Amino acid sequence: MTDGSDTTPAQRYNAALAGQIERRWQDYWSDHGTYHAPNPAGPLSDESAPMPSDKLFVQDMFPYPSGSGLHVGHPLGFIGTDVFARYNRMIGRNVLHTMGFDSFGLPAEQYAVQTGTHPRTTTENNIERYLDQIRRLGFGHDERRRIATTDIEFYKWTQWIFLQIFNSYYDDRENKARPIAELEKQFAAGERETPDGRAWSELSADEQRQIIDEYRLVYISEAPVNWAPGLGTVVANEEVTAEGLTERGNFPVFRKPLRQWMMRITAYADRLVDDLELLDWPEKVKSMQRNWIGRSRGANVRFPVGDDTIEVFTTRPDTLFGSTYMVLAPEHPLVDKLTTDAWPEGAKEAWTGGAATPAEAVEAYRKETARKSDLDRQETRDKTGVFTGSHATNPANGEAVPVFIADYVLMGYGTGAVMAVPAHDERDFEFATEFELPILYTVEAPDGHSTAEAYTGDGTAINSTNEDISLNGLGVDDAKKAIIGWLEDKGHGEGTVQYKLRDWLFARQRYWGEPFPVVYDEHGTAIPLPEDQLPVVLPDVDEYSPKTFDPDDSESEPEPPLAKATDWVEVTLDLGDGPKTYHRDTNVMPQWAGSCWYQLRYIDPTNDEQFVDPENEQYWMGPRAAEHGADDPGGLDLYVGGVEHAVLHLLYSRFWHKVLHDLGFVSSAEPYRKLYNQGYIQAYAYTDSRGVYVPAEEVTESEGKYFYGDEEVTREYGKMGKSLKNSVAPDEMADTFGADTFRFYEMSMGPLMDSKPWATKDVVGAHRFLQRLWRLIVDETTGELRVSDDELSEADLKQLHKTVASVREDYAELRFNTAGAKLIELNNHVTKTYSSAGATPRALAEPMVLMLAPLCPHIAEELWYRLGHPDTLVHGPFPVADEKYLVDDTIEYPIQVNGKVRSRITVTADAGQGDVESAALADEKVVEALSGGEPKKVIVVPGKLVNVVV
Repeated sequence: MTDGSDTTPAQRYNAALAGQIERRWQDYWSDHGTYHAPNPAGPLSDESAPMPSDKLFVQDMFPYPSGSGLHVGHPLGFIGTDVFARYNRMIGRNVLHTMGFDSFGLPAEQYAVQTGTHPRTTTENNIERYLDQIRRLGFGHDERRRIATTDIEFYKWTQWIFLQIFNSYYDDRENKARPIAELEKQFAAGERETPDGRAWSELSADEQRQIIDEYRLVYISEAPVNWAPGLGTVVANEEVTAEGLTERGNFPVFRKPLRQWMMRITAYADRLVDDLELLDWPEKVKSMQRNWIGRSRGANVRFPVGDDTIEVFTTRPDTLFGSTYMVLAPEHPLVDKLTTDAWPEGAKEAWTGGAATPAEAVEAYRKETARKSDLDRQETRDKTGVFTGSHATNPANGEAVPVFIADYVLMGYGTGAVMAVPAHDERDFEFATEFELPILYTVEAPDGHSTAEAYTGDGTAINSTNEDISLNGLGVDDAKKAIIGWLEDKGHGEGTVQYKLRDWLFARQRYWGEPFPVVYDEHGTAIPLPEDQLPVVLPDVDEYSPKTFDPDDSESEPEPPLAKATDWVEVTLDLGDGPKTYHRDTNVMPQWAGSCWYQLRYIDPTNDEQFVDPENEQYWMGPRAAEHGADDPGGLDLYVGGVEHAVLHLLYSRFWHKVLHDLGFVSSAEPYRKLYNQGYIQAYAYTDSRGVYVPAEEVTESEGKYFYGDEEVTREYGKMGKSLKNSVAPDEMADTFGADTFRFYEMSMGPLMDSKPWATKDVVGAHRFLQRLWRLIVDETTGELRVSDDELSEADLKQLHKTVASVREDYAELRFNTAGAKLIELNNHVTKTYSSAGATPRALAEPMVLMLAPLCPHIAEELWYRLGHPDTLVHGPFPVADEKYLVDDTIEYPIQVNGKVRSRITVTADAGQGDVESAALADEKVVEALSGGEPKKVIVVPGKLVNVVV
């Protein structure tokens, strides 16, 4: 930014001077280790000083180092945590604040496939680019603690944690994870029965292993996945379009069972729900986690069908008498057994799918379903399905009910089967209507309810009776209790709890990820490696892409990139019984793995012996009942990030942390005590008549219309990004105004939690504020101080101490926009009072600089130094308000006459209600409004207003 003149004073605070100041202080902080936070133990401890008891651990959500660099929206939360951390350092707390990188992931791998560049090269270059940008903003990070998930010394411990989970089981008796070794001892001692009742010693080693593997928190299972032959990889549900194609490349996706690593997160479902009550998190995020886990109380009901039984879970067992058909997921294991070779008598044409036999119809329908994503299957409004040819028996009334398969039932939810009650479920109603199936109401609908739709509300049970039980006349809750009791008494079912949460699919057919610390023997048995053989280092490969197939070849099998590293895959090891040949796993862990525990490594990043020293974890994350109450679960003190990570990252991280807590490795039961979701910076983008984006900075406005050159363009509001041609880089802002100006503007745009529009033209306002403050303390021409030792007036003292009290509260509560506004207000007061006086009282200048420091650290350091303080202000002091200046001697009351403000009066702060009323009625404008009459009513709201009703 220039001042438009060649006569700019040498010491004017402009972009050039700001840049010099910022570089100087960033170098100073780095050289002096200003932001180093000492640990109680280990290499990062400081034996020369006592360990502060008052600490703060503040953390940003793990960023991915994108090659495209940052735009001004990315640092919003980072600046917020930096301001908060700086304030807390200044009031004397030991603050741990750093940043690392979630650096495994698909983008670097895709770039490697396209260019042949190793993903590590790309990733490390991206990290350096990222660091250049964030360092320029002056963040107070302890860089000794910086890590990246791709660092071998980091993912060694990711592999170690995987082994701890693998070697654990969930003990329902103690309601926590315990080592597998304890389970083996229980079986050996006869404290647990084996599945077939034989003694543990009578079982072979393989039989014992199979039993133990059924308990492990990490296990291998045949899991249905989204297989894209054209890409040669499994893709997540989020990467599949509603049309059943991959987002990348539009390749067909097939649901296919594959042997995959799974984590038994479902064992923790209740704790993951219940412990949300212990956390200081936004209610919206808690609700999203509860919904994702989906805990439901209901009943398991068994429907006989031939020699088999179909088990369903329902949250409305009171409607059992209204179940007129059943639906299985196409993948249900009983489908093959129930599918007949011929249509039974009475099968309607609508049930057949136009096929000659049920077997033909089921085969065709399954192939069609395999092309759909789970999301598409759940959201589609058109209900489709085919009849298997079999009938089950409704246990409540003995009625034969046809068994269908339909894609709206998913094997991954409940039991993969539903008892369809079309009168009281919208999906079942639509299916029954389409397939001409009976609809029987078993809950009385209110008058006026249309029989053309399902009734899903509460009501009195009807049409629900047999020779043993009658639900008729009961309300929903009583009917549920009665039918569950009957089901359990008759052996037809039992009350239970179900969850939407499924076990976590923990494997990817990719290259750029953490290798699994396991090998397979000649029988395909997974064997965990001993800890002294960690890390398992990711090998170099010549090709980074998996083998691809004909896009429609649903029978193909994944061949991950690591499968090509044959020298690495086949390995000879001595695992205790002599050298043998083993095969490594060619899958890698998902990107979530490293972000599940990175907060723990921030605490102890250089520890070679442990993933974290217990003493250090206890200090930074342990429960603190004195501060947070007896139920405090511990965890870091503030975690800031986007709401888009409300479920998966936070849920997975909580799961890993709870396992580590159960096993005694950490004292905290939760990783994140307090969560704060920052908003987003959005921007206007513009498209021409072709729908092509044009550079936003070149668009002009005229009479409410927008033009790019001579062409009118269309404005839209939303995201910021390079593809939208509305991206603004923080480097650009630092070049034009200085980093402090950029920081102050972003924090003053509005509440941190809100999304707000970016406007480059408004940044100048923040810059002018810093220029005015600079001029109050530094002579722009000579650079000399312009401060005095004059005493402050009563008005100065009141303005100053009210600002101090408010700003302290705002910083503590993350209200950085209002803190900035109050500093501007104080600056305006000082400018008005002293700008022409030649000098600003030091008693005003110094607290103003100190209060500004969290928001604008570089200019604050510079001014503090010029004010004669040789030591950095990073560790304070922060001004403290004097209470006596916070009490007003007088109060101004607005006076309303019939609701409209007509005047104002000033009275003493201790004036009684009668005195305020008398003063209001004596005011000349009120007297004029009364015209000699008496008011009907006078209402005095103490400290607020007077309302005179005429």
